[in-house]
Amino acid sequence: MKRLLYLLPLFFIVGCNMEKEIEIVLPAHEPQLVVECYIEDGFPFEATVLESSSYFDYPAPPVVPSAQVYIMYRDQRVKLNYSPGYNSRTNRYFTHITTVRAQPIPGETYSLEVTDDKGRKVTGFTTILPKVPITNVEWRFNEKDKALLLTTFQDDPAMPNYYRYMTHGDTLKEGSLRDFTTSDELTNGKETTYGSGYDYEEGDTLIISLFHIEKQYYDFLRSVRDAQNANGNPFAQPARVKSSLQGGIGIFTNLAFDRDTVIIKK
Repeated sequence: MKRLLYLLPLFFIVGCNMEKEIEIVLPAHEPQLVVECYIEDGFPFEATVLESSSYFDYPAPPVVPSAQVYIMYRDQRVKLNYSPGYNSRTNRYFTHITTVRAQPIPGETYSLEVTDDKGRKVTGFTTILPKVPITNVEWRFNEKDKALLLTTFQDDPAMPNYYRYMTHGDTLKEGSLRDFTTSDELTNGKETTYGSGYDYEEGDTLIISLFHIEKQYYDFLRSVRDAQNANGNPFAQPARVKSSLQGGIGIFTNLAFDRDTVIIKK
């Protein structure tokens, strides 16, 4: 009898319909300017200016033809003209460009200003960093004729440093084989080596890039990856992109890097 009494509540729970529709009213999305702009030595200034949209909006090219883009440095104010295109060298699209080529000097500060006909204004700053040279690249084979890659450089102890390390195959146009960001928190002032698994074979061509990056770019890249990983994952914490800009979303920074190309040989 006692066993029957214990089972009765379970019977009623199982028999109930536990489903309930809940309607969630989302706040209206306020579009913001989204800007990406990188200063690279010897190349024209390029910027991408778009407009954010709601997650549920119909996909459409969110370009902003009315955007006015300026880069300021050394008492100069350079205008970037609206002329959408594709840069095959960097594998990036842009919306604004100028023929003026960047000649940055480490320690200089460049500023960015973007405005549009809706009264929106985005600003940002970047301090030019020195290139950190790659001092050595080597590889080692295992008994299965697979090779690991070792890339060495010297960290500067005089300042906190952040790095982005990338390896590509025989062209930068393809996706990277390896791409990660890190700081010198544990390697300050030390000769540092980044290694790989035994991922390569004899005859492989590898393009190795070591970027010396600002903390704002380090934070931006990590937050973008967190947001990508959280998208559609019910078990992940929502992630917000850490923008380096004021008045909008995105990044304005400089690309100081050293690059080497090697062919894996025994």
